[in-house]
Amino acid sequence: MRLLGNILWFIFGGFISGMGWIISGILWCITIIGIPYGLQCFKFATLSFCPFGKEIAYGGGAVSFLVNVIWLFICGWWMAVGNFLIGCIWCITIIGIPFGKQFFKIAKLSLAPFGATVYTVR
Repeated sequence: MRLLGNILWFIFGGFISGMGWIISGILWCITIIGIPYGLQCFKFATLSFCPFGKEIAYGGGAVSFLVNVIWLFICGWWMAVGNFLIGCIWCITIIGIPFGKQFFKIAKLSLAPFGATVYTVR
């Protein structure tokens, strides 16, 4: 079921969401200071392409908090709003609710990606 969900996800919005993370990663990697941000974007692009069967554990400390604040003001807010709005559109129909929930998961991740770990649910 995860495979079917991920295939449909990729076709109906996952590609756009994943490309948003990749574009952000490329823009962050232009400068040397932004490389850690860019690498984090690339890590979460894989989640954004295939989110079914994966969960996010949030953690981290003071350094993660400070980096997340910088992230939020520079590019996190627009990614979160975009994913949230697409999730709301998907939740209009009953069939789209699983896709909307995945967009909400990625919107939450867009607000604070540092200190978050993606793991596969068995």
